[in-house]
Amino acid sequence: MTSDIRTLLARHLPGYQIRTISRLGHGLDNLVYEVNDELVVRRSKAADPQTTRQEVARLAAVRELSPLPVPDMVFADEESGVIAYRKLPGDPLGQHPVRDPKRLAEQLGRFLTALHTASEELRELAPRDVYPAPTQLHDAELDYRDIEDHVPRSERPLVERFLRTPPPAEPPALRFCHNDLGSEHVLVDAETSTITGIIDWTDAAITDPAHDFALIYRDLGPEVFDLTVSHYAFDLDEEDRARVLFHARCKLIEDLAYGLSSGPRHYADAALSHLAWTFS
Repeated sequence: MTSDIRTLLARHLPGYQIRTISRLGHGLDNLVYEVNDELVVRRSKAADPQTTRQEVARLAAVRELSPLPVPDMVFADEESGVIAYRKLPGDPLGQHPVRDPKRLAEQLGRFLTALHTASEELRELAPRDVYPAPTQLHDAELDYRDIEDHVPRSERPLVERFLRTPPPAEPPALRFCHNDLGSEHVLVDAETSTITGIIDWTDAAITDPAHDFALIYRDLGPEVFDLTVSHYAFDLDEEDRARVLFHARCKLIEDLAYGLSSGPRHYADAALSHLAWTFS
């Protein structure tokens, strides 16, 4: 696979000297490589030229409105589903907790305000994600049945109570969202509590803004969630908060099942460590 990356780099960056290529990781949709400790090359597992074109256009538009750094694209190869961008500084938040959660939350709140008020032009560059809540709950139950033996016995009643609870109402409005704002996609300087980048915009969509808040709640806890909301330009009422909790819980079960099956184990480890605050 690295030979393919070398071929693409030679095609799009003639004369570029490759010293090292290392695999950074993979998710459900992509494989990610680092080149010379300065480029990140992301390859889709199922290349679709139209999807790649849309993502490139979205990324360019997001760079214009985001108060936080986002990837600066170097080239895209539509046929192979490859996007290369300059490596942003910082480390994944999930592996490097910051010193000052209040400062972190202020940055996240301003970022989500800008994102969720995106112009119609940007909204037209993203697909709609309208996955019905009852279907999500059904899928979460199926995932849970596959992995319930891995959930501590003391915490199973919390999960099972959630699975018996009717899902929340659908959102009154959809907005442009990152749609996968897990802590692994937030880069930080942990010492200064500064967000240095928001990465992986593959799943960006017009969807329920609760999706973005849900992963903050799941990965960073209710305190950071509440602090983030305090810096958000819109009010979150009880129904909004119910949807945040619902999506946080569904995504935790999904990540746990993924990490215990085909995905990297750290997904499962993180899900288990966040289970108590997400379901309590």
